[in-house]
Amino acid sequence: MGVFTVTRKETTPFDGQKPGTSGLRKKVTVFKQPHYLHNFVQSTFNALPADKVKGATIVVSGDGRYFSKDAVQIIAKMAAANGVRRVWIGKDSLLSTPAVSAVIRERVGADGSKATGAFILTASHNPGGPHEDFGIKYNMENGGPAPEAITDKIYANTTTIKEYFIAEDLPDIDISVTSVSSFSGPEGPFDVDVFDSTTDYVKLMKSIFDFQSIQKLLVSPKFTFCYDALHGVAGIYAKRIFIDELGANESSLLNCTPKEDFGGGHPDPNLTYAKELVERMGLGKSSSKDEPPEFGAAADGDADRNMVLGKRFFVTPSDSVAIIAANAVDAIPYFTSGLKGVARSMPTSAALDVVAQNLKLRFFEVPTGWKFFGNLMDAGMCSICGEESFGTGSDHIREKDGIWAVLAWLSILAFKNKDNLDGKKLITVEDIVRGHWATYGRHYYTRYDYENVDAGGAKALMAHLVNLQASLPNLNKVIKEIRSDVSDAAQADEFEYKDPVDGSISKHQGIRFLFADGSRLVYRLSGTGSVGATIRVYIEQYENDSTKTGRDSQEALSPLVEVAIKLSKMEEFTGRSAPTVIT
Repeated sequence: MGVFTVTRKETTPFDGQKPGTSGLRKKVTVFKQPHYLHNFVQSTFNALPADKVKGATIVVSGDGRYFSKDAVQIIAKMAAANGVRRVWIGKDSLLSTPAVSAVIRERVGADGSKATGAFILTASHNPGGPHEDFGIKYNMENGGPAPEAITDKIYANTTTIKEYFIAEDLPDIDISVTSVSSFSGPEGPFDVDVFDSTTDYVKLMKSIFDFQSIQKLLVSPKFTFCYDALHGVAGIYAKRIFIDELGANESSLLNCTPKEDFGGGHPDPNLTYAKELVERMGLGKSSSKDEPPEFGAAADGDADRNMVLGKRFFVTPSDSVAIIAANAVDAIPYFTSGLKGVARSMPTSAALDVVAQNLKLRFFEVPTGWKFFGNLMDAGMCSICGEESFGTGSDHIREKDGIWAVLAWLSILAFKNKDNLDGKKLITVEDIVRGHWATYGRHYYTRYDYENVDAGGAKALMAHLVNLQASLPNLNKVIKEIRSDVSDAAQADEFEYKDPVDGSISKHQGIRFLFADGSRLVYRLSGTGSVGATIRVYIEQYENDSTKTGRDSQEALSPLVEVAIKLSKMEEFTGRSAPTVIT
């Protein structure tokens, strides 16, 4: 047993260490400045209740991006110096964000210990490497991100910090092998437990899904699938679950070796960045001679996001959560006794609302940010939730969960095909989606992002939209002058959310125009920093005539797109004649 001492280091504050809902994200070069990471970690320890630090057990791991291995050692030494009793580290410092949440909630140490929180080292879907992004966030005892009361306190501490504590003579931990290292310091024993990164998460997945029925589907010669981890941490879980547990072919996996720089790519699972998967699924620009797989999916860097594809078919995240909710009770054992409720973020399409209405489920529309879902889940009010930015999840943990979403889809495919694996043709992803539209109607949906626009112009545009909301008759007159074939606006407001659990109120969460036919326009402003702002416009056309649910999306949306751009006077306020990105 090694003995360590505690050193007190003098320091001064750094500007801008304000953690958002996803923690603190900066360039690696910023994090590598002397004391920078140390200041943030000490400020976090100082913001937590004493019993969540002294004598406590904390998890430290992440998506394996560049600088993670250094950061793990620094945090372990600081934890020891601050009186933490145990640090749990995933082998090679790898744990997906959903797996961290599962470890906090489910894992019991050999001595009966339970974790009270975690430092997660990730910048999610941002690129990694020496000149790219690093991030750190703190999750609480429920497995979810620290609430605002804690992150505000962390930030306040970063602005006044004068000292931090570190056990400089604690040797670096070998994180490449699973083992427990024991030490002794001024406050008593200190252990570092390097454990298998996948075991706890896989055990949880096996308690939720029927692995046997999924396996029958995966080994059927008629079913082919492809999973792309984009060189993020999802790769280690994909190998363990899809290959070892479910018997899929190794060739089904793409980019499943985690890399510090994500192979030079952008680990964001969408049609733009998951190029290789998109090509393989028959959705690329070049027409491949090979027949695409039946099912495809991708994950982001820390494996909390997902993209689901069928053969030559893209499933929007808004449709995905609605379809999972509609089929969960039949297809997923965890939900056999029914759903407690469902929720979506405000900008996500209303496809989930229609399912909730039809199945008589409690429904919640919340601001963007997973913590709002977490509150509902902790109160037993919500089972399944999702957001349009490729995040889907359930109350098994308190983070979105990319692999959970893929297993949910495989469960639905397995259920729909259970009597059909010897038949002529499988029910496909496209069949399931089109069947859903026939039952519930279709929400044609697109998002226009105008990035780095002048902050002043962006604010003026939003103020103009708020002014338009003062009178519905006048608003409808303006809309009809732009397009007479668009439905009347029935409601126009700024979205405000009162949390049914804690009563907190979140204001100015986006400007909404809700139309009589169920269509919506939503405008949101993000990042009004010195570099400029991003205006996001969400355009959604609802169609419940089953003869019209198969139209081309852009064609179905074009009248409402024209209204969205002209109503906001986008070009006049921003000088932009086209969006930077269309999703």
